[in-house]
Amino acid sequence: MKKIIFSIVFLTLGWATSKAQTFNLGVKAGVNLAKLNADFASEENRLGYQIGAWARIGGASFYVQPEAYIGSKGNKFISITQDNGNEVAAEGKVKFTTLDVPVLLGTKFGAKNLNFRLMAGPVISFVLDENSSFSSAYQQATDFDNYKNQALGLQAGAGVDVGSISVDLRYEAGLSNISKSEKYSQKPNLFQLSLGFKIL
Repeated sequence: MKKIIFSIVFLTLGWATSKAQTFNLGVKAGVNLAKLNADFASEENRLGYQIGAWARIGGASFYVQPEAYIGSKGNKFISITQDNGNEVAAEGKVKFTTLDVPVLLGTKFGAKNLNFRLMAGPVISFVLDENSSFSSAYQQATDFDNYKNQALGLQAGAGVDVGSISVDLRYEAGLSNISKSEKYSQKPNLFQLSLGFKIL
C-alpha cells in the first residue's frame, strides 16, 4: 500500500512540476494536540510542536505542497484493572520526536494577496526519538512492547494566505499501527495549527 501511495505522490509531483506556473518556498512553525488512539485504555491529549519548511508547486487554483518538519507528539494512557476486587489505576506515557513528510494536494481561491486553501494528502512520520515510561502493572495488562520507527497517516485541512503569511489548521488521522504489540493497535491522531512565512 505504501508503494502505491508513494508512486501516486511522485507521479503527481512530476505532473505538477511540469505544469507549474508558480513555485513558492517557505518556513513554518506551530503546535500539535496529539494522542494515540487505543482500545485498551483512556487517552489524554498532549501538546507538542512542529517546525520545518514547505514548498508549493502549481497553477492558478491547483497546487501540490510537499513539506518536511520536526514534530513532537505524545500520549498519556490511564488503564483501570481489577486486583482482588479492588480497582487499580495504571498509567503510561510516551513522547515521540518525529520527522514528518506530508505531500498535500490542494486548491485555492481568492485574490493574489488574500486567498483561502483546502488541502489533503498522505504523510509519513519517521520516529527520531522515543521517550516512554510505563508502570509494571500497565505493561502486564497491555503486553506493551516498543514502537515502530515510522507511521503512515492522512492529513486534511484548510488554510489562508495573507501576503507572505499563511495559517493552516489540519487534522491528521493515523492509518498504520505504530505499536509492536501483538494484542493492541495504537494509531497517532492529532490536530495541528501552524504559522508559515513565504520566503520565495
